[in-house]
Amino acid sequence: MRIGQGYDAHRFASGRSLVLGGVTIDHPMGLEAHSDGDVVIHALCDALLGAAALRDIGYHFPDNSDEFKGISSRKLLVRVMALLSESDWVIGNADITVVAQAPKLKPHIDAMCLNLASDMNTDRHAVNVKATTTEGMGFAGRGEGIACYAVVLLAKK
Repeated sequence: MRIGQGYDAHRFASGRSLVLGGVTIDHPMGLEAHSDGDVVIHALCDALLGAAALRDIGYHFPDNSDEFKGISSRKLLVRVMALLSESDWVIGNADITVVAQAPKLKPHIDAMCLNLASDMNTDRHAVNVKATTTEGMGFAGRGEGIACYAVVLLAKK
């Protein structure tokens, strides 16, 4: 078995949709990024790649490549899962924490978990997403952006 951890953060930007865990959330601003800015999937991809010792998301999907400009991060997750499958890794579980002062994410958690489980071809109950605030502290607390932590357990097929 292997454990991997991932982290990602993006600042808010106007004129963009807010996408977290593959769910478009009603919010006045999205996240600034080369792709769709989905910090949940970016942190998850880094955790998966790290557990399998396959480098990181920036190595596989560089932010200076036109191929990935505006891409749905769900497509990146599917590609990461193909890399894991080629190396005979399967998901044990994924635990994800989103750090955001706003918006409230509770109404979207189940949809995020379903999207992630589907894209990772695993059971919905192997994926856990939760959200927290920083009670006004730091960049997330000041409403400047959103961060996300992910931890995964992989096992050999």
